[in-house]
Amino acid sequence: MSKKALYLLGIAVTIILGTFLYLKFCCNCCVKTPAPDFKKESVTIAQDGNFVPFILSGSGIEYHTNDNLKFLKNSSALIMPISDSVSIGIDKLKSLLITSPKQKITIIGYATSDETNTTKFENLGLARANDVKNYFLSKGFNSAQFDTKGEIVEKWKTSSDTLLGLVEYQFETLDTTAVAHDEWNILKEKINADPLILYFNTNKSSNALTDVEKQKVADIGKYVKNVKEATVLVVGHSDNVGNRDANITLAQKRAEFIKNYLSKNGIEASRIKTESKGPDEPIENNTTAEGKAKNRRTVITIN
Repeated sequence: MSKKALYLLGIAVTIILGTFLYLKFCCNCCVKTPAPDFKKESVTIAQDGNFVPFILSGSGIEYHTNDNLKFLKNSSALIMPISDSVSIGIDKLKSLLITSPKQKITIIGYATSDETNTTKFENLGLARANDVKNYFLSKGFNSAQFDTKGEIVEKWKTSSDTLLGLVEYQFETLDTTAVAHDEWNILKEKINADPLILYFNTNKSSNALTDVEKQKVADIGKYVKNVKEATVLVVGHSDNVGNRDANITLAQKRAEFIKNYLSKNGIEASRIKTESKGPDEPIENNTTAEGKAKNRRTVITIN
């Protein structure tokens, strides 16, 4: 066999042997490794169900937190300090009660039947309710807005020797009609305590109102609109210069001027009564110019 043939045979053997070895030992290099799954497994976090939530639920407030006030077994004293989340709820309650002075709340305290009551109260639950009330009062609450009540139960949720919660808050349903009535009574007292009084120049029966006087007219209109039985009384007065009968007529014209003004500003004329006192009821001495100016007036009040 020639050298050339041997050379070609060697090349062929090398190729065949190389192919065999590659298939036997390196083929696995071509197999793709599955990409790792980076999806997060859903983790269920076990919640500690051993709590009694702090709940304030009433007209104008809805607050809930899983923390709460705490008491030691057989004790009526709150464990201090109060948590931040409960303090936030107490602050919200204070804001509500300031804006709703008619709102009342019953604090219901609980105790278990196996606890010992060493307080002056008839039961430990009532003692706890009163301790909570006293804590509220120390924060600036109004005592008149709280009642207390105590109840005994068979068992309560505890953590070691600490009882969780033990207090509930019962909001009294407000009589909205009574609240509205009080609101209008307050407005009436405001109007009549500082009545609208208009002063007039000599022999004049008309006047321009200031911004303050216009606001008083607005308050009168608001009251009359919302209190259907209300009426407005306008009384005209004069100084004592000239004929009395003429002053009676002039004072009546002053009262009629105000009546017309009020009716143009939304108050029904049929609900406005006018009177004239003329010079008969002065508030200052008619011997001075200043006194006469004070007597030339018209007074508007609510009946």
